[in-house]
Amino acid sequence: MSCGFTEKWANVPFFFFISSVCARKAESLMCRTADVFAQRHNSCVRNMDLDKGKCRNTSKKESWKTILLLAYQSLGVVYGDLSISPLYVYKSTFAEDIQHSQTNEEIFGVLSFVFWTLTLIPLFKYVFVVLRADDNGEGGTFALYSLICRHAKVGLLPNRQVADEALSTYKLEQPPEKKNSSRVKLLLEKYKALHTALLILVLLGTCMVIGDGLLTPAISVFSAVSGLELSMSKEHHQYAVIPITCFILVCLFALQHYGTHRLGSFFAPVVMMWLLCISALGLFNIIYWNPQVYKALSPYYMFKFLKKTKISGWMSLGGILLCITGSEAMFADLGHFSYAAIQIAFTFLVYPALILAYMGQAAYLSRNHHPSRTISFYVSVPECVRWPVLVIAILASVVGSQAIISGTFSIINQSQSLGCFPRVKVVHTSDKIHGQIYIPEINWMLMILCIAVTIGFRDTKHMGNASGLAVMTVMLVTTCLTSLVIILCWHKPPIIAITFLLFFGSIELLYFSASLTKFREGAWLPILLALFLMTIMFVWHYATIKKYEYDLHNKVSLEWLLALGPSLGIARVPGIGLVFTDLTSGIPANFSRFVTNLPAFHRILVFVCVKSVPVPYVPPDERYLVGRVGPPAHRSYRCIVRYGYRDVHQDVDSFESELVDRLADFIRYDWNRKQGSKSCDEDDDASRSNESSSDCRLAVIGTMTFSGPPAFEIEESVQPASVSIEFPTVESMTDVIEMEPVGVAERRVRFAIEDDSETDVQTDMGVQLREELEDLYTAQQAGTAFILGHSHVRAKQGSSVLKRVAIDFGYNFLRRNCRGADVALKVPPVSLLEVGMVYVV
Repeated sequence: MSCGFTEKWANVPFFFFISSVCARKAESLMCRTADVFAQRHNSCVRNMDLDKGKCRNTSKKESWKTILLLAYQSLGVVYGDLSISPLYVYKSTFAEDIQHSQTNEEIFGVLSFVFWTLTLIPLFKYVFVVLRADDNGEGGTFALYSLICRHAKVGLLPNRQVADEALSTYKLEQPPEKKNSSRVKLLLEKYKALHTALLILVLLGTCMVIGDGLLTPAISVFSAVSGLELSMSKEHHQYAVIPITCFILVCLFALQHYGTHRLGSFFAPVVMMWLLCISALGLFNIIYWNPQVYKALSPYYMFKFLKKTKISGWMSLGGILLCITGSEAMFADLGHFSYAAIQIAFTFLVYPALILAYMGQAAYLSRNHHPSRTISFYVSVPECVRWPVLVIAILASVVGSQAIISGTFSIINQSQSLGCFPRVKVVHTSDKIHGQIYIPEINWMLMILCIAVTIGFRDTKHMGNASGLAVMTVMLVTTCLTSLVIILCWHKPPIIAITFLLFFGSIELLYFSASLTKFREGAWLPILLALFLMTIMFVWHYATIKKYEYDLHNKVSLEWLLALGPSLGIARVPGIGLVFTDLTSGIPANFSRFVTNLPAFHRILVFVCVKSVPVPYVPPDERYLVGRVGPPAHRSYRCIVRYGYRDVHQDVDSFESELVDRLADFIRYDWNRKQGSKSCDEDDDASRSNESSSDCRLAVIGTMTFSGPPAFEIEESVQPASVSIEFPTVESMTDVIEMEPVGVAERRVRFAIEDDSETDVQTDMGVQLREELEDLYTAQQAGTAFILGHSHVRAKQGSSVLKRVAIDFGYNFLRRNCRGADVALKVPPVSLLEVGMVYVV
């Protein structure tokens, strides 16, 4: 478009000036409320409604000012990817399969498809349905899986405990279950193959999100930089776009270690400016070129388009579906904002801006019939403002890429916490905003693959085909999981879930089938990447389960531990010994091997189990389950440390000091509990030392200074639980009461105690309490040793070839080349004791 239309654009510079001023004003508001946002998110973790299990603020209702500020902030984090889709939708759609003719049936049909796709999928499906399926305010694939696992016993985490169900974040609304809902639940729980199928479905969605994190930066930045083709000759453009794109991608990934909270200070202003820009351009093109373009919003034009183009029109849907890339971010990033904020931002700003942008492009193309190869976003931009729009587009593409990169880091961290991904280094980049992380290994691998995709494909068509398939796969997974949530968690009739699945699933399957036809033209990449990642994740998860089964069947009895003493040549050395294990009860085999080879262990012995539970967050006051192992004189304890799949794991220094504090609080609580008891054993002197061993609960010890009994105690019975994917069920020791083996029946007799005797008992208990605390603090001063297992896993004889390859080569290769447990816990080498273990599974 020439500058002959300058009179129509007389106020364009003024428009950009106003946009900049608005953006700066909004940015200052965002900076002033960054701490408010962080405090809101953290308070959501602390202030859990124990009756409904949902996050609530300290105030009864969020003020409109807070909601609007959160809605503004969500622009830069949530909607960056979705807002830049006008850069490449029309170009990808008209790349090969269909031609833009003089009748305009193609362009109007595409516009109708874009309008109804944006209306049905992001607006109706996500904003009005999926966003309500939150897990204590958190969203995403793992949030849906977590909800399903809590309402039906379909999870495959091996060390599940009934005690976990007492967490405040675990509790949910429990309306009366419908009969049909119970049938679906029983069906899912009955067949182990369905548990495996559900896990594979979740892993597939996870892998496609990672694939989207690889493809979105490439196509976004490449499409934005492609605007140079209208300002440069073809020869110069060919050699300029690829290097510039690669340079921007290298800079983008190189800056990731600074964290989103530092890079994000200008994200929302950029996206706001971009949305205002495309809205103004769209409105101008509609008014100037074709005011009647609104008629193309009728569904009639979709049928007319398919009737004329037939198979070619169906294949072109692979380009149209790119208009909803980034929709999943609305749900995945729900935890950083609120439902109302995301709903308002999309409904009243993002959605209208995108519709105006697509209508404006269609209006321009309906009056300017360019060859297909030149159809792009920039041809509808007046030449006199093309350079400012190009700069804003590049900035917006960087913002959109940042959002999906951060999402990739988050979902890999969640996979790792649930035992479905090898251990990688996770760096938390913000002390205020929960969940902002950086994973160096993944970051550099994504950068290399992004550059390889850019250089290898070199055009929007192939990148779009690959990205479209990944996006539709994730949406199909979300639709399937949401259908289960409707039945199992919301207890709605199955007909509602089936209607939801058939309606939205059929639309997504239509687009998915069109994407599959592009297999040889780029769609092979996400499929190949998903197969590779799913193999890694499934092998890692399978081997982790088998290792747990081995530990479970080879643990030693408490009687064996209590028999260790000087008579057997076993010495107790000063200090605290932390024995890390996945078991929640019993003595792990790696400790028995340790004592066999080194006949000594520490004066204070703590069996530590760091486990993940299927909730997003575990409140700090409910994180530690502490109890005794044996009588008080043995100075042995068990500590179960529970983390949610979005929790920040502590470093070793704070963990060590906090663990000692929790042990001290438990010791005070345990002796105070005994002191308040009004009953004694029949043979008091003989059984006083064994009292705790026959009544040693695991108590929830909070992070506040001990001033009374803890929030609650947990007593559980041994229940069978499945810890295998497709193997026989084994007994999972979920009890948190540890006893000495009961060989003889005990008789307990109640009798009254005189006041003097009671005073003597209390004095004696006070002395024992002080002695136990002194031993604990003295051992802390002597130093702490971390005893971890260094495992080698080998498939047992007679295993299938596939299992031997997966275990002997696949898992052991991953184990040797990923971070060990000592690195993940940041254990200082001088304090590390590794026990070699060979697992034959």
